[in-house]
Amino acid sequence: MPLAGLTAWQGLFDHGGLKSGQRVLIHGGAGGVGHLAVQFAKAAGAFVATTVSAQDFDFVRALGADQAVDYKNQRFEELVEDVDLVFDLVAGETQDRSWDVLKPGGTLVSTLSEPSAVKARLHRARGVSYLTKPNAAQLAEISRLIDAGKVRPFVQAIYPLEEVARAEEQLEKQHTRGKIVLQVAA
Repeated sequence: MPLAGLTAWQGLFDHGGLKSGQRVLIHGGAGGVGHLAVQFAKAAGAFVATTVSAQDFDFVRALGADQAVDYKNQRFEELVEDVDLVFDLVAGETQDRSWDVLKPGGTLVSTLSEPSAVKARLHRARGVSYLTKPNAAQLAEISRLIDAGKVRPFVQAIYPLEEVARAEEQLEKQHTRGKIVLQVAA
């Protein structure tokens, strides 16, 4: 929870400046960081759009997403517009296409690759990449949201530590919602 939670929190609020009433597009909203980002953004009062596979629509809507886009069969840039923030957890072509949904002055934040400074200027936007940093106060706020029932971490599977290879295989080869957990002791 700490790393995924802080990654989502810092991307949305520290680097993205998300505020109540704004619009955010979260790429990969059903994943380990994404499912927390959807809930944090919703708890902050934002309109939340997210790209996921169609099989995850009900999941992300239950988390609070206002709009779900099937990244396999729909082009998000045709369905989502005028967002203040794109939180990119996918990179590549998805990041390149994301500039078109930002409103002037918007921000594209990525955990994976540095957004293009040239494209940022062309779209009158800001591009930011970052590394997550430890922050006890943010962890305390995340804990408060969980305790209040406003955020529900989702664990898809728990593996004993000796099955770490199987857990890694699931992450690499199968669709995963939320987090995979390794159990260190019984």
